[in-house]
Amino acid sequence: MNDAMRTTDYLRKMRDDWDERARLNAHHFIADGKEQWSEEDFYASGRITVQGDILTDMVNICQGRQPKKMRVLELGCGAGRVTHALAGVFGSVDGVDVSPEMIQRARTALRHVPNAQVHLIDGISVQPVRGGHFDFAYSCCVFHHISSYEVIRGLVQDIGALLSPGDLFKFEVQGCAAVQSGIGETWLGMPFSEQRAGQLAQDSGFELRYHAGAGEERFWLWFFKK
Repeated sequence: MNDAMRTTDYLRKMRDDWDERARLNAHHFIADGKEQWSEEDFYASGRITVQGDILTDMVNICQGRQPKKMRVLELGCGAGRVTHALAGVFGSVDGVDVSPEMIQRARTALRHVPNAQVHLIDGISVQPVRGGHFDFAYSCCVFHHISSYEVIRGLVQDIGALLSPGDLFKFEVQGCAAVQSGIGETWLGMPFSEQRAGQLAQDSGFELRYHAGAGEERFWLWFFKK
């Protein structure tokens, strides 16, 4: 984080900016492929995301375990678009988000999904779910909005503390080097090279075993807990 903005100020800005986006048009800012979403199509898009990111990668994710016996953590759950779909695959899902407005929408969307719950976090830790254990962690469309390496590292480290050695945290970062994220930016995240991704893994107690999409907006990383 640039010295011109303290981490505490940035975390407050993250919360305020995402609260405002939730009030303006939550569905669009979560999945910006469309300006206006129907409720049905919005949550159907979450199922498509899970089909592409999760169901095609169950060997790495489950590692021989039964999905319905696994507990999953989703970082940046927003309005519950993907949380709802994950709950149809795994035994239980906990979603976390920095925005109270988004959390409120997620709780409404998940009110009839008994194996999913959501929690408000401070933006640099997952404190409400500390002390528990998860079998897999996942995040999409979150880190490529964050312009602070310190905040990203803090979240990855905190999630690592909830996983056992060998467990997977699968997530994406901004991979496009042309992106210029300014001080306090909460929409365009800091770009990651393969080298920076490897450093993040080293800093956070993970092994970067696979990656895909280097140089692209959606740079996927497979972090296995050491």
